[in-house]
Amino acid sequence: MGDYAYLLANMVAGLANLISFLLFIYIIFSLLISFNVINTYNQFVSIIYGSLYKLFEPMLRPIRNIMPDLGGLDLSPIVIWFLLQYGTPFITTAIRGLA
Repeated sequence: MGDYAYLLANMVAGLANLISFLLFIYIIFSLLISFNVINTYNQFVSIIYGSLYKLFEPMLRPIRNIMPDLGGLDLSPIVIWFLLQYGTPFITTAIRGLA
């Protein structure tokens, strides 16, 4: 089980890094769209943003329901990003502890 635990821990860390990167791209796209730097009438922007929206909306919706209303400010992507950055080391350490 030892080698498999390390492999699984590395896969979890890699997946968390990929999700963090895609969430960062989603945050940047959201900001650029909200400030009208880019618009969703561009087909490429629409496809990328739509895909990221469908990917992250199920994760962000429960966080938005818990957080208080801050007007137009949405901090739920930042909460998810911090959870990924600081929660992943605990999970990978626990998986490696199985070895």
